[in-house]
Amino acid sequence: MDIKNAQEAVDEWIKQHGVRYFNELTNMAQLTEEVGEVARIIARRYGEQSEKESDKHKDLGEELADVVFVVLCLANQTGVDLEKAFEKKLELKTKRDHDRHHSNEKLK
Repeated sequence: MDIKNAQEAVDEWIKQHGVRYFNELTNMAQLTEEVGEVARIIARRYGEQSEKESDKHKDLGEELADVVFVVLCLANQTGVDLEKAFEKKLELKTKRDHDRHHSNEKLK
């Protein structure tokens, strides 16, 4: 599924199951919460913190998908074509960062 179709799927889901979009500030808070859940898994599973028994069965992919869902909601409700925005950002990063990253001794 491409980003455009994902935005459309989220919009359709909201219409069928969600009644309406939460307002932008609520969705921003929700996004922060979901990113926090991803951070918790990463910190405990891949970082130096010990993983609690209750966290061992959490699905990182599911939590990342929660982040994507809320980002798509925010894009929809603010009129952002996320696919176009992402393509533009990728092009910018490619031009700006190619030499910088290849020249970075820390990455070798």
